[in-house]
Amino acid sequence: MASKYTSIGGQAVIEGVMMRSPHYLAVALRTMDQSIVIREQRWKGIADRFPIFKKPFLRGVCTLIESMWNGVEALSYSANRAMAEEEAAKAKSSNKSISESDKPLSSLAIATSIFFAFAMGMGLFVALPHVLALWIGSAGLFQEGVQNPVFHIVDGVIKVAVLVAYIYLIALMKDIKRVFQYHGAEHKSIAAFEAGHDLTIENARKYSTLHPRCGTSFLLFLMINSILIFSIAFPVLGLTKLSDIAFLNHVLMVLVKIVLMVPVAAISYEFIRLSANHMDKLFFKILIAPGLLLQRLTTREPDDSQLEIALASLRAVLALEKANDTSSINHGGTPSEKTYHQLSEVAFAPAAVSEFPG
Repeated sequence: MASKYTSIGGQAVIEGVMMRSPHYLAVALRTMDQSIVIREQRWKGIADRFPIFKKPFLRGVCTLIESMWNGVEALSYSANRAMAEEEAAKAKSSNKSISESDKPLSSLAIATSIFFAFAMGMGLFVALPHVLALWIGSAGLFQEGVQNPVFHIVDGVIKVAVLVAYIYLIALMKDIKRVFQYHGAEHKSIAAFEAGHDLTIENARKYSTLHPRCGTSFLLFLMINSILIFSIAFPVLGLTKLSDIAFLNHVLMVLVKIVLMVPVAAISYEFIRLSANHMDKLFFKILIAPGLLLQRLTTREPDDSQLEIALASLRAVLALEKANDTSSINHGGTPSEKTYHQLSEVAFAPAAVSEFPG
């Protein structure tokens, strides 16, 4: 199954892990009573509806949009469930049903969350570095402004610095440290699957928390590729003089940069995909090394209970892919939820571990 479902990926959420296969999503969470809740859902990607988006340089943008959508939905689900459990514990109610807050976000709410996250990201990683690079240039470090490749190098260095500082600061938060442990568990579980091993805690434990296809590596590729593309695009396409008003000119250039982030993301995705598929070659090992180094900030070594969660989520999507029962309650994207109270239940339901070697 590893060769068939190499596109399986995941994301850490609050006290859990989301795994995504070509046709299914599963979010496994650890509850306060140490049970495991698994939320399963069938989904249909953009490329399944419009096959043209399976083509190189188009698939990357689709993957990014879908990952953000699925990620926001999974994070919302995990956060709402954790909040409901805390409220139930405070009320000392042992049989409180799932509250209204446990309902999934609407499409509008998810789209709104993505919009504001995108706007914040563009402000932090596009507009702010541009302004700081202008200020450094005006201090006499380099001449000719955005026409000078040095401007874009400085701009890119600032982007990377902001990214590293942002990750470092949020990593200091206690709750985020646990999320980063689940991030490590996700990577270990997928690595064990891709290596062809049975999905057991013992097998997953020995793998690294670092993975070449991680979103953290993608972000770093994004920053580096933007330096190259902006350095070429702005002077060659004459994008350095968009208005006679200096302030408006730079505002327009920032907007152009935001638009150019689409092809930058597409190219970065292809780099990540190519590198991950050729990690046996020295060139690609060197190429991916900075991204793996950055992952040391976004992953932590998980404990066995966290590995158990990641493996449960991975088994769930593999079981669904194998069954591919379109007449089930998961048909049409309606989520279903299962609770397991013992390790043996998670290990052998929804599918026996031995059925899913990587």
